[in-house]
Amino acid sequence: MASALFFYLFSVLAVAAGASVILTRNPVHAVLFLILAFFNAAGLFVLLNAEFLAMLLVIVYVGAVAVLFLFVVMMLDVDFAELKAGFIKNAKIGALIGGLVLLELLALVGYKGLAVSPVMSPTSPVPAGITNTRALGEILYTKYVYYFEGAGLILLVAMIGAIVLTLKHRQNVKRQSISAQVARGPATGLEVVKVPSGGSVIPPPAKHPEAAE
Repeated sequence: MASALFFYLFSVLAVAAGASVILTRNPVHAVLFLILAFFNAAGLFVLLNAEFLAMLLVIVYVGAVAVLFLFVVMMLDVDFAELKAGFIKNAKIGALIGGLVLLELLALVGYKGLAVSPVMSPTSPVPAGITNTRALGEILYTKYVYYFEGAGLILLVAMIGAIVLTLKHRQNVKRQSISAQVARGPATGLEVVKVPSGGSVIPPPAKHPEAAE
């Protein structure tokens, strides 16, 4: 009874949050509704005894992707009038496509041929007494450990390549040199200047050749 109650609760909230992502006009509110939809989907995964997928959904999508979207949307100067004009312009095409998708969903739900009796009862791939996360970890770090490490290496190389390609050093910009700061001593950090009487420590600005003429 409790599992059915939580299932309907998470399902209703996930559907409502997904609809709010599309219907809301504020991009920041849309991202927040997207995070709410992710949390409710994670709750559904927990009810299905797929706690690893629930944890992955919260950590990766909520903790990284959705928060990144939120910061990007907040930093962008969004022109809401332009977005509204584009929505009104493409409203007819969107309504047509949405109507076709709705008809397909209704036809799929009303199709009676989907209720086919299974040939054999499915068996659980996870042995009894072992959680889903532990079983996945055992097979991932034993049988497929080299593939897992190779995928991680490929992602690391891709991340470094993206940083190298997008990093551009601007000219005439003062940068910090850690090695120069560590090696700094009295000879390089102190300079004794003899100032004549009535003079100034700051040297006079150099005259332009054309101004001198």
